[in-house]
Amino acid sequence: MKMKKFIILFELKVLDKYYKNKLVPFGEFLPFEKILQNLGFKKITQGYQSFSSDNRRDLIKLNNYNFVPLICYEVIYSGKINKTKKNYDFILNISEDGWFGNTIGPHQHYSHLIFRSIEEGKAVIRSSNNGISAYISPKGQVIDNILTTEKGFIELKSFKKSNKTIFSSQGNKIFFYFLFIYISLIFFFKIREN
Repeated sequence: MKMKKFIILFELKVLDKYYKNKLVPFGEFLPFEKILQNLGFKKITQGYQSFSSDNRRDLIKLNNYNFVPLICYEVIYSGKINKTKKNYDFILNISEDGWFGNTIGPHQHYSHLIFRSIEEGKAVIRSSNNGISAYISPKGQVIDNILTTEKGFIELKSFKKSNKTIFSSQGNKIFFYFLFIYISLIFFFKIREN
């Protein structure tokens, strides 16, 4: 009996790329690398040299939806999510929280999702291996989640697009505006008293 060989060729096409902006210290890069390498330190992940980050964060389009991708640690940074200032539909966070172990880490990481959804006024979809996966509404309501010890999937029965918030367009600068207004009012009332 003769064995037949089948060769199947696939043409793969890259649809989009993501450039990570915020790297995990000691995991993806070694702070003060030139100094610490001379002392024998290196990052704890595979490979000897640090990864490098990028400054751009482009939206990714999938069917009729645009989303901002955030990998792992990037979701903790407030006010720096949408650098393009274009409107988008949701935030997608993909994370591996296994390195936290049995600590409060996955819960703290998860709580940042709620803040980002409120600040940006966008739904957050999170898929986390060994962490908490969730779907969070633009108002910060946890619609569904899967805890670190569970397996499963989250089915979105409806998805409503939402508008940008003031915070999403101004970022953390908005707090400096409020501070400036507050200090100006104090000076105005002090001058008026005198």
